[in-house]
Amino acid sequence: MSQPLIPPHGGYRNLKSYQMAEIIYDATTVFCNRFIDRRSRTHDQMIQAARSGKQNIAEGSQDSGTSRKTELKLTGVARGSLEELLLDYQDFLRQRGLPLWDKSHPAAREVRNIAWRPDRSYSSYKSYVEGSNPEIAANALICLIHQANFLLDKQLRFQERQFQAEGGFTERLYRARRDARGNRRAQS
Repeated sequence: MSQPLIPPHGGYRNLKSYQMAEIIYDATTVFCNRFIDRRSRTHDQMIQAARSGKQNIAEGSQDSGTSRKTELKLTGVARGSLEELLLDYQDFLRQRGLPLWDKSHPAAREVRNIAWRPDRSYSSYKSYVEGSNPEIAANALICLIHQANFLLDKQLRFQERQFQAEGGFTERLYRARRDARGNRRAQS
């Protein structure tokens, strides 16, 4: 039996990168509402960058059935959006004279370890975002963004290998037509 013309696609809610991006979006909305002036352009841009990270993962996954190229592109856009957001959080700390934790900081290790919980959600990080000062909240989000970026980098490498091995939708269409013509000739 031949491979389906449109392979299984979507399923983005099961991707760890999407799950992390959703947490980042929710946490960024709370962070911005707490610590950034709502009339500020930065407020809107940070929330939009977080939303773009999440939405582009979902859209790329959904489009993967008919365009691996689009999937790669949108996953890259998600990665770029989260990088932009990372810089915003680093700027926030720098402009306020607050320390940026390195990855060996005890609180950074504590935040990073939450990612291993199977049931993690925004609630897992809520106390860092809603119940803490700006330094802790921004640094916790920086940890989350680094984790999401790591996952997206892995996802991009996988998508690249998959595209190289299987090709895209146009190539599947060509193979399906070629195989169908071959089957008709063999039956004649």
